[in-house]
Amino acid sequence: MTPRPVIGISTFLSDATWGRWERKPSVILPERYPAMVRACGGIAVLLPPDSPDCAAEAVGRLDGLIIAGGEDVDPALYGAPAHPLTVANAPERDAWEAALLRAALTAGTPVLGICRGMQLLNVVLGGTLVQHLPDVVGHEGHIGAPGTYGRHAVRPVPGTLLGGLLPEESLVVPTFHHQAVERLGEGLLVAAYAEDGTVEAVEGAGFTLGVQWHPEQGEDHRVTAALVRASALVRETALVTAD
Repeated sequence: MTPRPVIGISTFLSDATWGRWERKPSVILPERYPAMVRACGGIAVLLPPDSPDCAAEAVGRLDGLIIAGGEDVDPALYGAPAHPLTVANAPERDAWEAALLRAALTAGTPVLGICRGMQLLNVVLGGTLVQHLPDVVGHEGHIGAPGTYGRHAVRPVPGTLLGGLLPEESLVVPTFHHQAVERLGEGLLVAAYAEDGTVEAVEGAGFTLGVQWHPEQGEDHRVTAALVRASALVRETALVTAD
C-alpha cells in the first residue's frame, strides 16, 4: 500500500487556557485544518514557528505544505507603512512561514496558502497587499460578524488550475479577511475573483495555489484534496527514485 502523503500545516503562537492552566504560551491551530487534511487522505503534521534556517530541512521531510490563515502579514515585508487597522503582531510567524514557502517553491513541493497564507505567498514573490479592503471596495462583505465567517461568491478563472478543480461559473465560500492581493507577485496569476473584483485565488508553477477563503470552514474540500493528490505523486516519485 502506498503511504499516505505527509502534509505540514503552519501554526501560530498564542496564550491558551485549559484545565488548571491559564494563559500558557501555546502552539495553536484550529482543528478543522488537520481534520480537512485527514478527510482528504493525508497525514497532517503541525509546524510551530521555528528558526527560518530550519525551513528547508522541514520541507524536505514533507510531501505537501499548507500555510494557514491568521493575523495580518507585516506590511514592512512589502515596503509599506501600516494601515491603522492592520494587526501584524507575529514577526516570528512571518519569518518562519516565508522561509517555508521559499523552501517549498525551490523544492517543487505542492503548496496551498489559505487566506493569510495566500497573501504571504504573494508577498514572498514580490507582490503587495491592500491593507484594508473596505477602503477599496466600499463594503465589508469579505468579513463575517465577530467570531463568525462570512460567505460570498467567487468566480474561478477558466483555464487555470483552480478553474479545473472548481469548474462551476461561481460558488459561495466561507470567508473572513480585510486584506487582499494588490500587485501580483512574480510568476503568479489570478485564478479567481470575487464579484467586486477582489483577487480570491492565485496560482503559480507546479502545484502552487493560494485561496483567499477558508476551505477548512466548509464542506467543499476539492482544493485540499487536489493538494493531497499532488503531494502523493511527489511521494510516489521520490520512492521510485530511491529504488
